[in-house]
Amino acid sequence: MCLGLRYGLGLLMLWGLAIDVSAQQGKLQGVVQRETGEPLSGAHVYLEGTALGSVTDAEGRFLLAGIAPGEHVVVARSVGYETVRARVQLAAGATETLRFVLKERPIDLDAVVVRRTTLSEGRGTLLGLPGAVQLLTLRELERFRFNDIGRVLQSVPGVNVQEEDGYGLRPNIGLRGSGSERSSKITVMEDGVLIAPAPYAAPAAYYFPTVGRMHAIEVRKGSGQIKYGPYTTGGALNLISTPIPSSFSGKLDLLVGERQERTFHAHLGDSFTHGGFVVETYQTRTDGFKKLDGGGPTGFEIQDYLVKLRLQTRPEAKFYNALTFKAVQRLETSHETYLGLTEDDFARTPFRRYAGSQKDVMTTEHKHYILRHVMRPLRNVDVVTTLYRTGFHRNWYKLDRVRASSSTSWVRIADLLANPQAYAAEYAIVTGQTSPIDQALEVKANNRTYYAQGIETIVGWSYEGPALSHALEVGVRVHEDQLDRFQWSDYYRMDQGVMKLTEAGTPGTESNRIEQANAVSSYVQYRLEVGRWTVVPGLRYEHIVLKRSDYGRNDPHRTGVALQKQRNTVAVWIPGIGVDYALRAGWHIFAGVHKGFAPPGATPGARPEESINYELGMRYRSRGLVLDGVVFFHDYRNLLGADLTAVGGTGSGDLFNGGAVRAYGLELAAYYDLGPLGSWVRSMPVSFSYTLSQATFEHAFQSQFEPWGRVAKGDELPYLPHHQLATSLDLIGTRTEVHVTGRYVSRMRTQAGQGAFLPSQSTDPVFVLDVAADYRLAPQVKLFASVRNLTNTVYIASRRPAGLRPGLPRQFLLGIKAEF
Repeated sequence: MCLGLRYGLGLLMLWGLAIDVSAQQGKLQGVVQRETGEPLSGAHVYLEGTALGSVTDAEGRFLLAGIAPGEHVVVARSVGYETVRARVQLAAGATETLRFVLKERPIDLDAVVVRRTTLSEGRGTLLGLPGAVQLLTLRELERFRFNDIGRVLQSVPGVNVQEEDGYGLRPNIGLRGSGSERSSKITVMEDGVLIAPAPYAAPAAYYFPTVGRMHAIEVRKGSGQIKYGPYTTGGALNLISTPIPSSFSGKLDLLVGERQERTFHAHLGDSFTHGGFVVETYQTRTDGFKKLDGGGPTGFEIQDYLVKLRLQTRPEAKFYNALTFKAVQRLETSHETYLGLTEDDFARTPFRRYAGSQKDVMTTEHKHYILRHVMRPLRNVDVVTTLYRTGFHRNWYKLDRVRASSSTSWVRIADLLANPQAYAAEYAIVTGQTSPIDQALEVKANNRTYYAQGIETIVGWSYEGPALSHALEVGVRVHEDQLDRFQWSDYYRMDQGVMKLTEAGTPGTESNRIEQANAVSSYVQYRLEVGRWTVVPGLRYEHIVLKRSDYGRNDPHRTGVALQKQRNTVAVWIPGIGVDYALRAGWHIFAGVHKGFAPPGATPGARPEESINYELGMRYRSRGLVLDGVVFFHDYRNLLGADLTAVGGTGSGDLFNGGAVRAYGLELAAYYDLGPLGSWVRSMPVSFSYTLSQATFEHAFQSQFEPWGRVAKGDELPYLPHHQLATSLDLIGTRTEVHVTGRYVSRMRTQAGQGAFLPSQSTDPVFVLDVAADYRLAPQVKLFASVRNLTNTVYIASRRPAGLRPGLPRQFLLGIKAEF
């Protein structure tokens, strides 16, 4: 037989064999739906133990082809939903059709804990919740894998973030014009527990939880927030950490990027009949994007660790009990500074760092412990008790003042950079010119130790009848916190661009005082559902004792020889009510009114911040379309501002009265899946959010608070943009996902004022575009790539604490993610 004939017969036999094998292979098709019957796009459907999988399209459909005959286990899973498995027997050449219904589980926690300690109360659609609420699920957080809370919250209407370092290390977050200084005017929590280092005595958030390890993030504004306190004007922010999984599972993420950026994130956990656990670490570092004169570090390194342990009775036990222990430790070293740039230097080299900041570094250690007990003594009664303790130490060693001669006064760096012509000699020293005196640069060791601890008990009761349902919740919290300032200053001379220590300070000789707060708070909240109506009235009570013990700069041993004490007591009732009405399927309108409150300082007679806040809104949820709209109005009787170095002040922490202020605005949000596009895009969700904000002083006055200064009636509050816009587009294929998001923030005033914006007293309007993509190598393995600030936009993000500061430039990242 000739060679060609043999090859021909061989190819014919192989072709026939392929036809036979193909004929024996079967298919699995079907749909994945929510409990409401709506299709669930972007869900992963795969054969367990194989690499064969698919992603549902906009209609929730999937198709798996080329499956060998036999018995298979098909898995349907999606972030925020319970995983469902189905066993199917597939005959040779057959096609089987399956239908999966996934139960929504936006926060994978015990149902009682969800109801009592989260802002969204476990309601994934948020319908029936009076007040504006936003929930960012794990799926949303993993699209870009941001560790910057400012970028994470950019899609949430009503949130304003003032950038500072480009990485969100110490964020400045405000809600509805509350003021953003170190997030000190909002209630910040992790797993429903106050997380600021000293939330009553010193709420400025020089610590913020590591966003990259979070499972979900909630934002709540309006009347429903009075449950959370003590800050009830703007709103509450709750970060939900990785839960204990229901079965053995884990995750491993590794990201690398420009400027030696490295991120490692891993967690592992399991559950048993009588308990469970999860262990987690998140570690990240970068060399930073700023260039220090003469070279040197400008980046940071963070190590974050979490452990959770749970013991419990059987879930079906008559008297259910569960005890959960959580421990978090975070270490940070960041070579960050308050020293910005002058106008001219920013225009030439926006990412420059002056030589005078070469010694600036912040070191922190945060420890956080929670012991939470849950019990259900009766079928419709539950009790959640949480014991917590937070310890935080930080020392931000940074340039504070400069002088060019022993006969001249010290110049604060904020004043120097605001007017470099008037302080030309000091400017020359800061930029590296040899100083004529040894004590030319004062570097302050802002050494502070904090603790916060307390116990909170929440009792819930509910009754569901045929025509109406009731729910009552009562909570009591006993809390204390403290800030211990034990600071000093070292002095340097500048020697041809190198700072050399000439005099070491003695700890306790700069700021030497203790600030304490003891607070007892309680609340009662009732929920009535009758027909289409939901009514939620609530009442909160805060009794706060604030104390300050100032030992003075001449008593570092704290003998008390010149001790000065201050004490202030505040007791306040904080009422609120919210109403929700279901117009028809999917449509809800809601309204609310409540009292806003923020604690004062320890100065005797100091007034708290008070306001009356109103909102009116609507929600729509149907067939994949999500619409939200809210108008709000805040009528301040007395607005407070804090003297922080972060806002260009002296750093005393004292509070200043701003008098009457009116803030109002509009919040809009929309989401819709446009469906398939071509052969490879199975789903194309788009989203949009917009915020209009305006806040003005109602009286003229002269303030020692730096960002306010001399205020005229009608002046607008600083660092509150009139317009914010965020939009995103996702292209989801079988193996590939592409995510694009953009945010626009209009020009902001950096000092109170009105009329035309002055270039020297405003930031830049900015539009920043971020892009990310995933490629699924296997059902549980993905490659990841992203570009932050795609167009490499250079902009003035802030003019405080001192001088002009840029936003993050373009940043490339690559990574891999594996789940098991």
